Amino acid sequence: MQEQPVDPHAVRKDWADRGFSCELWEDPPGREWNDFVHSTDELVMVIEGNLEFEVNGRTHHPRPGEELFIPRGATHSVRNIGSDRASWLFGYNS
Repeated sequence: MQEQPVDPHAVRKDWADRGFSCELWEDPPGREWNDFVHSTDELVMVIEGNLEFEVNGRTHHPRPGEELFIPRGATHSVRNIGSDRASWLFGYNS
């Protein structure tokens, strides 16, 4: 089954309705962001690419269009484990 493309505008509206911001981010292959902790809840969604998220020691590999919730205070990392550029959305609640 072919995955449906992610519509960033629809995601942005949905997240805004739920009290979250929504920004686009892109990472080259091999890029890592390690051991972040935020004082707010965070949502992330892969648009394209192969990203690995680690949240409080648990590894997640969301497919494009799958939303991942990262609770406030959780130690988390994101890694582009693919061979291509990865793009993803992230947002914080206000």
